Amino acid sequence: MDIKPKPRSKFLLSGIQNMSRPLHYPKIPNSKDFPLGECIAFEKYDGTNVHFRWERELGWYAFGTRRDEFPFDAAGSNEFIEHHPELKDVANVFSLSLATLVNAELDQILRKREFSECTIFAEFLGEESFAGKHKCEDPKRLVIFDVELDGVILSPFEFVDLFAQLPIARIVYRGKFSGAFADDVRHGKYNVSEGVICNALSREGQVVMAKIKTNRYLDRLRQAFAQDWEQYWE
Repeated sequence: MDIKPKPRSKFLLSGIQNMSRPLHYPKIPNSKDFPLGECIAFEKYDGTNVHFRWERELGWYAFGTRRDEFPFDAAGSNEFIEHHPELKDVANVFSLSLATLVNAELDQILRKREFSECTIFAEFLGEESFAGKHKCEDPKRLVIFDVELDGVILSPFEFVDLFAQLPIARIVYRGKFSGAFADDVRHGKYNVSEGVICNALSREGQVVMAKIKTNRYLDRLRQAFAQDWEQYWE
């Protein structure tokens, strides 16, 4: 099957412009320009960003990372492993732990609204994953953090409403965004290891996102990567 890259989702991500190559899920900016309004903050997990594509007639037909995509079949899985040996369990973990659950939720949603394509965005990680690196013997899991229907990313409120029964990212905070909230995240008030992703809607109805990481995570990066720590920061 010839899988063509899909267009990027209709995100509004302040500060993100002039990407050197298309991304299946764009890099999220820091919170400097995040709007002071109602938001949901989800825990940010320290793993690898992956995605899975579904089409009504084909079922789950493609998967990959933020930067690439492969057919969801034996040949595609082998090619994926050649490119990403440290992520070799991604397809199996999805098939064994998530596919049936997601199919059931999509069936319920299809009864309420019509759509033909769906993309699940998830974080692939184990207990000992750090800065996108994984240990082979460490059991892995997938945590869903976004869903796209027919090329449009769901608002955080709709995402929670429709997919709360699945293993989605933990809701850390729901309310008005403020500089004080960002400071509280950085200083460890919310008991998250890496940080949070804040999701909201702009006045135009587009999804806006920002990431906030903890000072404790910053200390870990500096200890592990010395002068290169900024590559893993905000």
